[in-house]
Amino acid sequence: MEQLQETLQKLILAVEAPDAAAVLAAKAYQARLAKPPGSLGRLEELSLQLSGITGRVKNRLDKKRILVFCADNGVVEEGVASAPPAVTLAQTLNMAHGKSGVAVLAKRFGCEVCVVDVGINAAVCDGAVLDRKIAYGTKNIAKTAAMTREEALRAILCGASLAADAAREGVDVLGVGEMGIGNTTTSAAVLAALTGRDAATLTGRGAGLTDAAYRHKCAVISGAVARNRPDKNDVVDVLAKVGGLDIAAMTGAFLGAAKHRVPVVIDGLISIVAALCAYRLCPAARAYMIPSHASFEIGYRVAANELEIRPLFDLGMRLGEGSGCPIAMMMLDAACAAVCDMATFDEANINDDYLDEIRKGDAFSVGEKE
Repeated sequence: MEQLQETLQKLILAVEAPDAAAVLAAKAYQARLAKPPGSLGRLEELSLQLSGITGRVKNRLDKKRILVFCADNGVVEEGVASAPPAVTLAQTLNMAHGKSGVAVLAKRFGCEVCVVDVGINAAVCDGAVLDRKIAYGTKNIAKTAAMTREEALRAILCGASLAADAAREGVDVLGVGEMGIGNTTTSAAVLAALTGRDAATLTGRGAGLTDAAYRHKCAVISGAVARNRPDKNDVVDVLAKVGGLDIAAMTGAFLGAAKHRVPVVIDGLISIVAALCAYRLCPAARAYMIPSHASFEIGYRVAANELEIRPLFDLGMRLGEGSGCPIAMMMLDAACAAVCDMATFDEANINDDYLDEIRKGDAFSVGEKE
């Protein structure tokens, strides 16, 4: 286990800050594009972020991949999920064969989907699912720790390894998703442990629960955190005691993407909790993260505030799986297209002297300014 811990520490130390010179060059180039300053809003912010990540002013994201980590959670024994545990395996197979929500969206927008078994509680005999099984699901966090520290470390490094593979294979942007019945419970428990907040302020109804079942879910999460006493200053301890194999592997994917300077898209609640875990382990990793949608789950807002990240869009989505990632990737494509293909003022034969005064301050907002 000591070697695993050392490998994780080396991974964390290998994450570098964004390329500040590239960001400055990108800002200067944006100022020359034939449009009013800042008129493309978040798209301009995204293009600058991409420049900091890649070191290039102009970027194209031709190869896209979504990593979907699949695992079962022993806490479903407590009746915290509306779906039976068997759905984890069934939906994993549907994803791998292009039939799930994330799969059809990814296909529409030209994204690869890599479906990974890190902890399904069944033998998965299907070559379309990548076998990286750490264990046959986690234990019931209402009674004991979810997994050992070694298992948590192995899962984190598994996710990092798959991000490294993607970088070597020329992937330009990654997305991070999941499949695992009960993982809104484990993600809320991780979030409660990391933030010290009461479970009721973090816990949603997942795929749907009655009022009584929802109250029971909150009590299970509170009890699990109190019983296992995870150390909020030790992310691996938190993941091992109240997390899931999927969340741990996703944490590693965020770290691995950052190490290899690959932009990585956050999906919904479980994904953003993993992103928060990665950030707590390595604050520099946040610069490589790009949010997708505002999840319907209430814990999402808490995690987003902790990360100081604003979602790109709000469609009321709560599917998970990585389903927000292909939509966000299309927005990234739009940001790249504006920089790569838009004419500059010189190329458009427009004298931009009229913007000199406007560029000195905010000449566009209406109303009181703070």
